[in-house]
Amino acid sequence: MDPVIVVGAGPVGLSLSLALAAQGVPSVVLDETNGKPEPRPARTVVLRPDTAALVERLGCGTVHDAGVRWTGWRSMLRKQDLRQLPLGDDDSEGPAAPLHIPQHSLALGLREAAMEHRLVRLVTDSRLDSLEQDAGGVGVHTKGPSATWWRGSHLVGCDGARSTVRKLLGIRFPGRTAVERHAVAALRTELPWPGEALLHRQPPWSSGGAEITARPLPDGVWRLDWLLAPRGELVTPEALVARIRDTLTGWCGQAPPYELLDTGVHTLHHRLARRWRVDRAFLAGDAAHLMGAVGTQGLDEGLRDVDNLAWKLAQAWHHGASETLLDSYQTERRTAVAARLRAADQSLPILRSGGGLRMYLPGAARGHDAMLTDAHLGQGALGAPPVYAHSPLTPEPSGPPALTGAGPGSPVADVQVTAPDGTTALLRDRLGQGRLLVVLVAPGTGVWDRRHWVGAGVMPRLAAAVSGLPVQAELLVTESYPGASAHTVLLVRPDGHLVAAFAGVRPAELHAAADIARGGAQDPQDSDRTADTGI
Repeated sequence: MDPVIVVGAGPVGLSLSLALAAQGVPSVVLDETNGKPEPRPARTVVLRPDTAALVERLGCGTVHDAGVRWTGWRSMLRKQDLRQLPLGDDDSEGPAAPLHIPQHSLALGLREAAMEHRLVRLVTDSRLDSLEQDAGGVGVHTKGPSATWWRGSHLVGCDGARSTVRKLLGIRFPGRTAVERHAVAALRTELPWPGEALLHRQPPWSSGGAEITARPLPDGVWRLDWLLAPRGELVTPEALVARIRDTLTGWCGQAPPYELLDTGVHTLHHRLARRWRVDRAFLAGDAAHLMGAVGTQGLDEGLRDVDNLAWKLAQAWHHGASETLLDSYQTERRTAVAARLRAADQSLPILRSGGGLRMYLPGAARGHDAMLTDAHLGQGALGAPPVYAHSPLTPEPSGPPALTGAGPGSPVADVQVTAPDGTTALLRDRLGQGRLLVVLVAPGTGVWDRRHWVGAGVMPRLAAAVSGLPVQAELLVTESYPGASAHTVLLVRPDGHLVAAFAGVRPAELHAAADIARGGAQDPQDSDRTADTGI
C-alpha cells in the first residue's frame, strides 16, 4: 500500500504526518523549503486547549519550552478596566488558558518528532509541479535537486494560502482581501501584568489606534499588535518605534527598558475553498481556508482539520472507507469553518464601527468586549471547538437523550478514564489512535481493585458488545461524566467528538451507531489492505 502524500511541511502538514503515523499510516512529506524554519519571534500562534493537546499528543517537544499559557486575560477601554479573568486548566471554573508559542518553535518541535518517526519521510527542496489521479491512487511530480515522481494512496495539500495543490485541482478560493491589518512587534520588557494577555481598545494616546493587544511569551518576551486601517497607512520603522514608546509609556507611566526582537505588518484575509476533496486529494489548513480577524485563529482550525481527516484516512488506508466517510471531512470541516468566518464577518461591522453613539449605549462596550474575549480565548461562535451535530457520521436521535448538556457531535469532556487492564489516563490521551472509544460511566469503580469490577455488573455484556462492533474500539470506564448518570455508555470518535450516548448497555444500538460513525460499509473493492507500513 502506498503512503499518503502530504504537500507542505508547516505545522499543519507535519501534524498530519504525525497523526497518520500514530495510527500506523506511512506518509511522505514534500517540503519545498530547505527544512530550516526562519526564526521570527513576532510570528506567533495561539492554540486553544484542544489543539494544544493535539500537538502535545503528537510529540511536539517545544510546547513546554517555547510556549506559555497565560495566567489571565485583561481588557481595557480607554482608561477603564472592563474585565479581568483568571485562566487555568480544563478543570478550573474559569476559561482554560490558551497556549502562545512562536510559530517557528512549533514547526521545529513537530519537525523533530516527524524526523524521529519511522513512518514519516521528510523530503526537502521538493516543489510540486504536477498531479495525476486514478482509481488506485495519486501520482505527483516534484522539481528540485532530486526531481522525481511520487506515488501515494491519497494526497493532502497543506501548502498554504498560495496552495499549488489547490490550483492543480482547479478549486476556487473566494473571499475577502485585507479584512484586518496589524503592525506587530516582539520585544523583551516588563509590563504591569506579568503572565496576563491584554486587549486595550481605544487607548488614550494618539498613536494607539483603535486596538492594541499584548500577549506574553517565555523569557519576558511580549508580542504587541496594533490594529491598522485595512488598507493604506504605511508603517515605517520610525513610526513603529514611536508606537512602541507611546504604548509602553501609556501603560507604565514611563517607557521601561526594552529589547526589540522582531517587527512586521500582518494582513489578514478571509477565504474559503469551494471544495476540500477531489477524489483522493484533500485540502487542509491555509490551503482550504484563511481567517484571523477579531482574534480568531487560523492555525487552530488547520489543526482541527488534521484531527478530523487523519482517522478517516487511516480507516481508508487500513480497511477501506466508504465515500460517506471521506466526504464527511469536507461536510464537517468546511461547514464549521464557514460558520466561524460568518460569525467573524458579522461581528466586524459592530466591533470596528469606529465608536459613535453606539459606543455609549448601555452595555455596548461590555457586549463588544465579551465578543472579543470569546474570540481570543476560544469560546462562543468566534472561538469554541466545532460541534458536528448534523454530520452524516452522527446518528439521528431516537428517544429521550441519555446525556444532558452537550449532545452528539460535541467535543467530549476530558475526564479521567480506566482501561480494563487497570491503567488510567485522561480521555484526551486515548484519542488519535484510529479506534472508537466506548466509555462506561460507573461511579465507585475507582475504590475497587479491577478484578472486582471488570467481571461484574454490566461490564461483561458491554465488553462482548464492544468486541462485536464493525470497527476497532477500546473499552474504558470513568467514575463520572458531565450530564451522565450511572451506566451511561458513550461512543466517541477518534478525534474526540461524541457519536452517541446510551442509557445502559444496548448492543444493537451501539453497533448501529458505530457503523454510522465509520460511514457505513466500505467499498468491497477496497476491502483488502496490506499491513506493510514501510516507505
